[in-house]
Amino acid sequence: MSVRYFEDLEVWKLARELTNDVYEATRHERFSKDFVLVDQVRRGAVSIMSNISEGFEREGNQEFIRFLSISKGSCGELRCQLYVARDQGYISHTQFDEMEGKARKLSVMISHFIKYLKESRHQRTQSEK
Repeated sequence: MSVRYFEDLEVWKLARELTNDVYEATRHERFSKDFVLVDQVRRGAVSIMSNISEGFEREGNQEFIRFLSISKGSCGELRCQLYVARDQGYISHTQFDEMEGKARKLSVMISHFIKYLKESRHQRTQSEK
Protein backbone atom coordinates (compact mmCIF):
# COMPACT_ATOMS: atom_id res chain seq x y z
CA MET A 1 0.00 0.00 0.00
CA SER A 2 1.59 3.27 -1.06
CA VAL A 3 -0.53 5.43 1.23
CA ARG A 4 1.42 6.37 4.35
CA TYR A 5 -1.24 8.18 6.41
CA PHE A 6 -4.96 7.69 6.79
CA GLU A 7 -5.42 11.34 5.83
CA ASP A 8 -4.23 10.37 2.33
CA LEU A 9 -7.10 7.92 1.80
CA GLU A 10 -9.86 9.21 -0.51
CA VAL A 11 -12.44 7.30 1.51
CA TRP A 12 -11.36 9.10 4.69
CA LYS A 13 -11.43 12.48 2.92
CA LEU A 14 -15.02 11.89 1.80
CA ALA A 15 -15.97 10.74 5.31
CA ARG A 16 -14.52 13.97 6.70
CA GLU A 17 -16.48 16.01 4.16
CA LEU A 18 -19.69 14.20 5.11
CA THR A 19 -19.01 14.77 8.80
CA ASN A 20 -18.63 18.50 8.17
CA ASP A 21 -21.92 18.48 6.23
CA VAL A 22 -23.65 16.74 9.13
CA TYR A 23 -22.32 19.22 11.68
CA GLU A 24 -23.45 22.12 9.51
CA ALA A 25 -26.95 20.67 9.07
CA THR A 26 -27.37 19.92 12.78
CA ARG A 27 -26.57 23.52 13.76
CA HIS A 28 -29.84 24.80 12.29
CA GLU A 29 -32.37 25.87 14.90
CA ARG A 30 -35.10 23.23 14.50
CA PHE A 31 -32.67 20.35 14.14
CA SER A 32 -30.40 21.48 16.96
CA LYS A 33 -33.27 21.22 19.46
CA ASP A 34 -33.67 17.48 18.87
CA PHE A 35 -30.72 16.66 21.10
CA VAL A 36 -31.00 12.89 20.81
CA LEU A 37 -31.12 12.81 17.02
CA VAL A 38 -28.37 15.43 16.70
CA ASP A 39 -26.15 13.32 18.95
CA GLN A 40 -26.89 10.13 17.00
CA VAL A 41 -26.35 11.72 13.59
CA ARG A 42 -23.09 13.33 14.63
CA ARG A 43 -21.83 10.15 16.28
CA GLY A 44 -22.69 8.15 13.17
CA ALA A 45 -20.76 10.50 10.90
CA VAL A 46 -17.76 10.69 13.23
CA SER A 47 -17.78 6.90 13.56
CA ILE A 48 -17.33 6.49 9.82
CA MET A 49 -14.15 8.54 9.63
CA SER A 50 -12.86 7.41 13.03
CA ASN A 51 -13.07 3.72 12.22
CA ILE A 52 -11.31 4.24 8.89
CA SER A 53 -8.45 6.00 10.65
CA GLU A 54 -8.30 3.59 13.58
CA GLY A 55 -8.30 0.57 11.29
CA PHE A 56 -5.53 2.07 9.19
CA GLU A 57 -3.36 2.47 12.28
CA ARG A 58 -3.89 -1.15 13.38
CA GLU A 59 -1.66 -4.09 12.56
CA GLY A 60 -2.35 -5.80 9.25
CA ASN A 61 -5.15 -6.11 6.77
CA GLN A 62 -7.48 -8.21 8.92
CA GLU A 63 -7.69 -5.55 11.63
CA PHE A 64 -8.16 -2.85 9.00
CA ILE A 65 -10.96 -4.86 7.36
CA ARG A 66 -12.70 -5.25 10.71
CA PHE A 67 -12.71 -1.49 11.31
CA LEU A 68 -13.75 -0.77 7.73
CA SER A 69 -16.70 -3.08 8.27
CA ILE A 70 -17.72 -1.10 11.36
CA SER A 71 -17.36 2.10 9.34
CA LYS A 72 -19.58 0.66 6.61
CA GLY A 73 -22.22 -0.18 9.21
CA SER A 74 -22.07 3.41 10.44
CA CYS A 75 -22.79 4.56 6.88
CA GLY A 76 -26.04 2.62 6.95
CA GLU A 77 -26.92 3.93 10.39
CA LEU A 78 -26.28 7.50 9.30
CA ARG A 79 -28.40 7.10 6.17
CA CYS A 80 -31.28 5.84 8.32
CA GLN A 81 -30.95 8.80 10.67
CA LEU A 82 -30.92 11.20 7.73
CA TYR A 83 -34.31 9.82 6.69
CA VAL A 84 -35.63 10.65 10.14
CA ALA A 85 -34.20 14.17 9.92
CA ARG A 86 -35.76 14.70 6.49
CA ASP A 87 -39.11 13.25 7.55
CA GLN A 88 -39.21 15.59 10.56
CA GLY A 89 -38.42 18.60 8.37
CA TYR A 90 -35.03 19.21 9.97
CA ILE A 91 -33.21 19.07 6.64
CA SER A 92 -34.36 19.83 3.11
CA HIS A 93 -34.70 17.20 0.40
CA THR A 94 -31.64 18.74 -1.25
CA GLN A 95 -29.57 18.44 1.95
CA PHE A 96 -30.80 14.90 2.40
CA ASP A 97 -29.94 13.93 -1.17
CA GLU A 98 -26.43 15.36 -0.85
CA MET A 99 -25.59 13.73 2.49
CA GLU A 100 -27.34 10.43 1.77
CA GLY A 101 -25.55 10.27 -1.57
CA LYS A 102 -22.18 10.77 0.10
CA ALA A 103 -22.98 8.13 2.71
CA ARG A 104 -24.05 5.68 -0.02
CA LYS A 105 -20.89 6.45 -2.03
CA LEU A 106 -18.77 5.90 1.09
CA SER A 107 -20.42 2.55 1.68
CA VAL A 108 -19.55 1.44 -1.85
CA MET A 109 -15.99 2.77 -1.55
CA ILE A 110 -15.52 0.93 1.74
CA SER A 111 -16.87 -2.29 0.20
CA HIS A 112 -14.40 -2.02 -2.66
CA PHE A 113 -11.58 -1.25 -0.24
CA ILE A 114 -12.44 -4.30 1.86
CA LYS A 115 -12.48 -6.47 -1.27
CA TYR A 116 -9.11 -5.06 -2.32
CA LEU A 117 -7.58 -5.77 1.11
CA LYS A 118 -8.99 -9.31 1.18
CA GLU A 119 -7.54 -10.07 -2.25
CA SER A 120 -4.22 -8.33 -1.64
CA ARG A 121 -1.21 -10.53 -1.18
CA HIS A 122 0.59 -7.63 0.44
CA GLN A 123 0.09 -7.48 4.19
CA ARG A 124 0.66 -4.09 5.78
CA THR A 125 3.10 -3.94 8.66
CA GLN A 126 3.80 -1.35 11.34
CA SER A 127 6.97 -0.22 9.56
CA GLU A 128 4.92 0.77 6.50
CA LYS A 129 2.90 3.30 8.46
